[in-house]
Amino acid sequence: MASRSIEINHYQTLQISEGATQQEIKQSYRRLAKELHPDTQKTIGDADSIKRLNAAYEVLGDPQARSHYDRERRVQKAGFESESQIRDRTRRTAQSQAHYRQRRQAAQAADDAFAVWVSKVYNPVDRLIAKILTPLKGEIRALSGDPFDDELMENFQNYLEDCRDSLEKARGKFQSVANPPSTAGIAANLYYCLNQLEDGIEEMERYTYCYEESYLHTGQELFRISTKLRKEAKAQLKVANR
Repeated sequence: MASRSIEINHYQTLQISEGATQQEIKQSYRRLAKELHPDTQKTIGDADSIKRLNAAYEVLGDPQARSHYDRERRVQKAGFESESQIRDRTRRTAQSQAHYRQRRQAAQAADDAFAVWVSKVYNPVDRLIAKILTPLKGEIRALSGDPFDDELMENFQNYLEDCRDSLEKARGKFQSVANPPSTAGIAANLYYCLNQLEDGIEEMERYTYCYEESYLHTGQELFRISTKLRKEAKAQLKVANR
């Protein structure tokens, strides 16, 4: 109904500008009403013209009704049907913005959790793993000079003890912070890497007791598997950081 009322320009009907004062509206209405009145000698008014004139004055002659009418005109000039349509669009926009903010906040929280996990878990665990894996070739080479030499064997056993110590520290770091969902694959590779290292250390410790070569070879193979798992975790981290 509001949109139909706006189709008729009450200002044109009263022959006034949109900036007319209430006094000017009243004066124009009286003048036109007199001209259109059936008893006037100037002109003969038709019923429809008189109805339009009265309707226009009913709206523009009341400041509150005029304010509402002007508002509706501005709304329709802006391409909307009514103020409720503007409110509905505003509400939808606000909802979209709120949803966007929630998504941004969730994404930021996920990024923060990822950064914390990398700093508190991945980096220290990776460094401890390196302390275990890196010296292995040199230790095996030194021991191969004479596996039955007490000093060489003692040095190798000390290396394995250091491995045990680094492994326990790595496990502690790994369990210190729960991994966020985005790090699941990386965390899984680290977990299996630590397990393989533990088994490898045990195999090489058995070798130091009985000099059975198969234990040493199995331990080396388990360390190679650990190296591969570590590389896979590093590659996944690189992808996640893009």
